[in-house]
Amino acid sequence: MLRFLILPFIFLLSCNPKAQNSPTVKNDELKVLFSLPKKLKEVSGITLSKDKKTIWVIEDRGNKNAIYGLNENGDLVGKVPVENAENTDWEDIISDAQGNIYIGDFGNNDNDRQDLVILKTDLKDASQKTTKVIQTTKFHYQGQTEFPPKKSNWLYDCEAFVEMGGNFYLFTKNRSKGFDGTFLVFKVPNKEGNFEAKLIGRLKLEGGYNDAAITSATINSANNKIVLLTHKNIHVLTGFTPDDFKPAKIRKISLHHNSQKEAVVFYDDKTLIIADEKAKAEGGNVYQFDF
Repeated sequence: MLRFLILPFIFLLSCNPKAQNSPTVKNDELKVLFSLPKKLKEVSGITLSKDKKTIWVIEDRGNKNAIYGLNENGDLVGKVPVENAENTDWEDIISDAQGNIYIGDFGNNDNDRQDLVILKTDLKDASQKTTKVIQTTKFHYQGQTEFPPKKSNWLYDCEAFVEMGGNFYLFTKNRSKGFDGTFLVFKVPNKEGNFEAKLIGRLKLEGGYNDAAITSATINSANNKIVLLTHKNIHVLTGFTPDDFKPAKIRKISLHHNSQKEAVVFYDDKTLIIADEKAKAEGGNVYQFDF
């Protein structure tokens, strides 16, 4: 009952390590909307259908090559296998302004993968028996010449991306020895082919690993605000341009909640939907956050 009072929810529901970080903003408005189905223990990405009536989620490596549809109550209403793709390490799922659904198969914990790819699907609704990959965007990172590099430079894992103006923007997850919150921003064309991902930013988040290791991303409808998710915070980027993230400003907002949060999407420009993985008796929920 609480979630229906909170929102018409689903449905009645800015290369600079000195980038300016504004003060942390306190907010205690992380609200549980529902628990994920028990079978979905390792949700790694979340997005919405164009009509916002279906929540699409995926799981990461070791799980099925399928996209799952949930309704406003968190009920599983569709399991749609991706018939011509394997789940090497699916780490994020997004949609563009036209409602196209993309999967980021770019999880790279050991920084040694050379088969990184973004998959565009023909997924439209939860009644589909299967979905196909209709565009394959292969890429490699500008600047990476060793697979893996030295552990002090493990900056090539990725769990977060957005689509803007016909390009993908990837935000890497720092797994370096001596973690300091540094992350890289890469740009890749949204088209079929094999590309070098262009480095367009080197930025830094405040805090330790749970504060500053990026697990998902989402962009607002005006394409001028990007939210990066970590286990404990969201980090709001503004002031960037499509070709340069060096001038980006970063606003850190504490969620006052520590869990393995792996997925975020804008429901509207003032509301986020966040999901975390199930760990023992904690997590495995979908949350609403207003900011």
